[in-house]
Amino acid sequence: MHITQLNRECLLHLFSFLDKNSRKSLAKTCHKLLEVFQDPLLWSLLNFHSPAELKKDNFLLGPALKYLSICWYSERVKVCNIEDWMKNNFQKDFCNRHENTVNDFLLEVCNRCPNLLSLTLSGCGHVTDDCISLLLKNCPKLKTLRLENCVRITDQTLEAVTLYGGSLQTLHVDFCRNITRNGLERVREKCPSIMLKAERSANMIPDNKPEKKFMLEKAPRKLFQL
Repeated sequence: MHITQLNRECLLHLFSFLDKNSRKSLAKTCHKLLEVFQDPLLWSLLNFHSPAELKKDNFLLGPALKYLSICWYSERVKVCNIEDWMKNNFQKDFCNRHENTVNDFLLEVCNRCPNLLSLTLSGCGHVTDDCISLLLKNCPKLKTLRLENCVRITDQTLEAVTLYGGSLQTLHVDFCRNITRNGLERVREKCPSIMLKAERSANMIPDNKPEKKFMLEKAPRKLFQL
């Protein structure tokens, strides 16, 4: 029996065991398998392991997407976590290549995936509060939000949770150094039903704004001159 003789339900089940690249390769073999690849029901879960994967054409975004994970564990993540004003030219050039990649992708999710239930972001150093806030607004069914080592995330995201996270049940903000204890306490106060976890976040040293850093460096020089 040839694979194309199977009905749509069986083909969808078989495709579900394949990774994104394998699905794309199989879809190129015939028109019927391409139709299976393009079926939104096949794409209820998406896992990515680097920003580069977000630019490929081996997946589909649509209203069937419920579970999304973007987890980058490369050593290169450390470069993204350096404060912008401390990066050298090489580091800035590296970040410029993908700085907006995850944010742009999540904006597409906001527009196409209103039924998203779970989002996990790890090592996404360029993801912003505004992006997460918009996603909370546009994906009202979101139940789980896990943010790990996302250095640009601040209490603004926690405030957005209290305003738009009506369906949220689980919130993790681990190793996000610009999250404060006051922000966490506000979530606990406003949303007591949310299961909140914040490993190390409120105990890490937050970024200093460039002007604050400049003033700290300038003060000792003035004292020395006196």
